[in-house]
Amino acid sequence: MKKNSMTQRALTIFIKAAKFGRRWLQALYRGVVNLLAASLPNRCLMCHQSIELPDSGICSVCLVTGLYQVPVCLGCGRAMQVETTYCGVCNSSQPLTIIAPCSYHQGLGEWVGQMKYQAQFSALPVLSHALVNRILYLEGIGLLQLPQILIPVPLHRNRLRSRGFNQAYLIADALAGRLNISVSNEGLTRTIDTRSQAGLTGKQRRKNLSGAFSLEEHFPYQRIALIDDVVTTGTTAKEIAALFEKRHIHVQVWCLARAEAPGLMD
Repeated sequence: MKKNSMTQRALTIFIKAAKFGRRWLQALYRGVVNLLAASLPNRCLMCHQSIELPDSGICSVCLVTGLYQVPVCLGCGRAMQVETTYCGVCNSSQPLTIIAPCSYHQGLGEWVGQMKYQAQFSALPVLSHALVNRILYLEGIGLLQLPQILIPVPLHRNRLRSRGFNQAYLIADALAGRLNISVSNEGLTRTIDTRSQAGLTGKQRRKNLSGAFSLEEHFPYQRIALIDDVVTTGTTAKEIAALFEKRHIHVQVWCLARAEAPGLMD
């Protein structure tokens, strides 16, 4: 009995020491990261002016300049005079709602594109924060209901293997932490390894993505947000949304930038 008691005491001391050691290592790691961050140049990607920590990537001046300056239609991206869900053109058809903090064509789009094509994520924290602010603003004025789950647009396993990451998942993960909404990679799958959409016409995009995604029979949510880096023609989002809407699941699209049709922001 005494031997068991001594063993238990020794085990308790060992566990406490391990916990203390882990906390010490975590504190040391944070200190090293902060020290390195403070010693390296922290400049805006756009204007190259210094940025004070903890901010990074894009300075507040360049960020505000690149964000939407007027209300925009959540259907087509058209500039409007008042903040409503749809413009007059979209109000009758009420298309898929797309939430973005900025236009791809007005300064910030370059840094969204660099995430996918150059694995450059310096702008991800500040742009995801801008998207969160946009989402919470629209929720606050009653134009948006938060979803139950975040679903990143999936990559085919071949594309994921060659690229090494899914930028939509990284964006979703950044949003999840700020909004306290979980991310799920389950249920929605890219079953066809399609060619890149870049450079294709609208008709070619639709043909390229036809039947490229599948949704598992059991999906337990009724409201989702589909996450992507940028929405251009909306072909990918519509193809995926159709799968959910057949089951009466509400879909909205969240992205870092929207490449609306020419002239809509004039």
